[in-house]
Amino acid sequence: MYQQVFQSTCLFLLIFVVCCTPPEDPIKCSSKNTNCTITNSYGAFPDRSICQAAEVVYPSNEEELISIVAEATRNKRKMKVATRFSHSIPKLVCPDGQDGLLISTNYLNHTLKIDVEAMTMTVESGVTLRQLINEAAKAGLALPYTPYWWGLTIGGLLSTGAHGSTLWSNGSAVHDYLLELRIVSPGGAEDGYAKVRRLKDGDKDFNAAKVSLGVLGVISQVTLKLQPLFKRSITYLTKNDSDLGDIVASFGNQHEFADITWYPSQRKAIYRIDDRVSSNTPGNGLYDFTPFRPTASLELGLIRTLEEGQESLSDVGGKCINAEIVILTLTTTAYGLTNNGIAFTGYPVIGYHNHLQASGTCLDSLDNALITACAWDPRVKGEFFHQTTFSVSLSMAKNFIQDVQKLIEFEPKAMCGVELYNGILMRYVKASSAYLGKQEDAVDFDITYYRSKDPMTPRLYEDILEEVEQLALYKYGALPHWGKNRNVAFDGVIKKYKNGREFLKVKELYDPFGLFSSEWTDQVLGLKNSVSMDKEVYDPLALFSSEWTGQVLGLKNSVSVDKEGCALEGLCICSQDFHCAPTKGYYCRPGKVYKDARVCVLM
Repeated sequence: MYQQVFQSTCLFLLIFVVCCTPPEDPIKCSSKNTNCTITNSYGAFPDRSICQAAEVVYPSNEEELISIVAEATRNKRKMKVATRFSHSIPKLVCPDGQDGLLISTNYLNHTLKIDVEAMTMTVESGVTLRQLINEAAKAGLALPYTPYWWGLTIGGLLSTGAHGSTLWSNGSAVHDYLLELRIVSPGGAEDGYAKVRRLKDGDKDFNAAKVSLGVLGVISQVTLKLQPLFKRSITYLTKNDSDLGDIVASFGNQHEFADITWYPSQRKAIYRIDDRVSSNTPGNGLYDFTPFRPTASLELGLIRTLEEGQESLSDVGGKCINAEIVILTLTTTAYGLTNNGIAFTGYPVIGYHNHLQASGTCLDSLDNALITACAWDPRVKGEFFHQTTFSVSLSMAKNFIQDVQKLIEFEPKAMCGVELYNGILMRYVKASSAYLGKQEDAVDFDITYYRSKDPMTPRLYEDILEEVEQLALYKYGALPHWGKNRNVAFDGVIKKYKNGREFLKVKELYDPFGLFSSEWTDQVLGLKNSVSMDKEVYDPLALFSSEWTGQVLGLKNSVSVDKEGCALEGLCICSQDFHCAPTKGYYCRPGKVYKDARVCVLM
């Protein structure tokens, strides 16, 4: 009873606190802009490393940016682009070594042009999604499909292929509404050591630049195709998940902004019925997603302490009870939807698109000495989690869902921990022309779950989530989200992209010395040195290779880390018991449903 009252109180405060301390810059320097470190907004990369750089610069216009890239190129200096909030979980912002240069887009944050007649908008790459949405709406325009979190920069979300949810039109990825971009890359002496390329839809390299992981240079400006501002109608419908697999494909085609929130242990699915309506339909709804609101730091600490206690005591029942309370609270308050900006009075919620497409008010208020914060702010004791996010092709989504349901039959309470973080968000994505974009129409599964502060401490039902991850990535060939995931999701990933080789050719052209690359991006892209591509032409299946020759030729470039406990953090897939935690009773064993999986099981 205490836990139920406590959790209800915490959620009440989470919903009604209205001010918070904004996140700090992810770059910290010991002296003015030198001797720096960078992390992500969660304060921890998948391997918990701290990335170092010698210096950070803050260009405020394209001319300054060109000068910076030219000077670094002249000195053969490694560079990485950093954004205001740094929400990518993998180490995309890490330069190699300690002498690298960070180029922050904090001050490249201007709207350059809005053409109402042509319905286009040109912005600098550091403009946040929130800025773009608001500026477009003032002109009576809208970007139709976006991520739900507005604390992303345009350059960052394009580079990682970020998306909303739809199978309609060109799909849910923002990069598929891109008309033009300008990118500053290293150049030769004849270019003044920096080259500015203006790429338009239809140009030869455009599909490489649309999703680039930051390895082609610095995006300085982008032009997006917009639409007239419109209204939407949203209703959340709760159903049993028994027919989820049968419904998933058709539901995405029936509703323009459809998504599904799945609670597997509770055997529930929440269907978002979300479509355009006439602009004269009454309604002034607002979406202020509850988990993205400011939260009292004291309450965050208490909630985290409670979950840590449940993990240490293996209190699965307590987690399930709290998950039920969380979900009941979210569903009865419509996940933060209001009919008039103040209160939720019932479905449907109707309002203008710019008020419903994204939110994130925890970014938005005056500094209050961390009395409140975003729930994941590392300066307070709050959420600390893993995210596993992947796209399963639409044709295979039913089978994948049914395999997960079979796992739940083995362990009915295994997903209660996921449900504490609002379950599995299922969004729809469409095949993209981007070389590193989605290869076919798919369902994106976004899973957030508890991460221990101690990397050697297993989680409750460690094996179930590992099996779900391996089911998706290996049995169903899922594509990982570039801006999320643990290391194992990126092993061999470039081979899943039919135009991966074409992307690498463009990368070699734009940045032949790899100044915008790092060990991490080289591993993700399957690169170590140029000989690897030539060898693959003659022996693509590596029938004449061995582990030794692979190491000699630089082909042994997995992102996996082979060390004690590496499977607990998703740094490897276990092959030996010491990759798990045998001293704590966790051993490497086959999966329950997917027998080829290797997971850490409590014996």
